[in-house]
Amino acid sequence: MNVQDRRIKESPLYQGEDEEVTYSLTTTPWGSSPTNVAVTVKDEDDIDVTATVTSGSASVSGDVITLPTIHSLTAGEDYRVEISFTVSGNVMETWVVIKAQE
Repeated sequence: MNVQDRRIKESPLYQGEDEEVTYSLTTTPWGSSPTNVAVTVKDEDDIDVTATVTSGSASVSGDVITLPTIHSLTAGEDYRVEISFTVSGNVMETWVVIKAQE
């Protein structure tokens, strides 16, 4: 495994407050066939807002994790999306910041 920084390299992402976006993550740098996927979204105060700003659930196809749809963000806020998953018996976690815009 050659993961230097746990943050997703495209971070930060930008999303409009009225947009609904379904992001995906390829786990190949960590390993193949991820299982036990969990997604948590936290606001700037480190409060879990997952139930408020996501719909649906994560799914896996091969090495690609499709996240729940992210929506209803508040313009001007930053959100930290944490994705944990298991590969080869190891629990891994990565994250990305989404900056909400008008």
